[in-house]
Amino acid sequence: MVIVLFGPPGAGKGTQTAKLVEELKIPGFSTGDMFRAAIAAGTPVGKQVKAVIDAGDLVSDDLVNKLVFERLDQPDCANGVILDGYPRTVAQAKALDEWLKNHHLKLDKVIELAVDDEQLIERRAGRLYAPNSKKVYHKTFNPPKKAGFCDESGEPLIQREDDNPEVVRHRLDVYNNQTAPVIGYYESQNRLAHIDGMEGIDTVFGSILQVLGR
Repeated sequence: MVIVLFGPPGAGKGTQTAKLVEELKIPGFSTGDMFRAAIAAGTPVGKQVKAVIDAGDLVSDDLVNKLVFERLDQPDCANGVILDGYPRTVAQAKALDEWLKNHHLKLDKVIELAVDDEQLIERRAGRLYAPNSKKVYHKTFNPPKKAGFCDESGEPLIQREDDNPEVVRHRLDVYNNQTAPVIGYYESQNRLAHIDGMEGIDTVFGSILQVLGR
């Protein structure tokens, strides 16, 4: 099963992907995590994308596709995968369709988490991130059991620079101008399901499972 979880930055894709990984027993990953790992390692790619991510802009399609397709070729993706926030452009969507076709696979579901921009900015401003465990929390909506520390690893939580309200607003503008057309691409093929991403985490998850027929 190949699933795309779609929506603007901060819509809750990472949280729902983690829940789906546990439910479906298939891997899930985001391009953002891959880029941040490259930045932390100081690789040439990491240095190249750092300035782009810090500014809230999108990394080039060719670079994103290369990272994603290399990951899809790994053995743990043999039974399926959840793509968190990819594709972000129509060009990426077409490239993904072509790659899947060439590997005798198909995209089963594309799920959009629809959100209100202003509420999303508020949501992002309260996000907390665990660098090692990759767990994401929120001061109001999904707080850790112990304030400031990850439930799983116990590590201190941080707020990423790209969760700054000004950066979030810019990324939403970028998303609405460049990424939202992907909705039309999948809608034209009757492959898109819309879910209210502003509902509670468990309610959203239940809606996703219903779309998946589980």
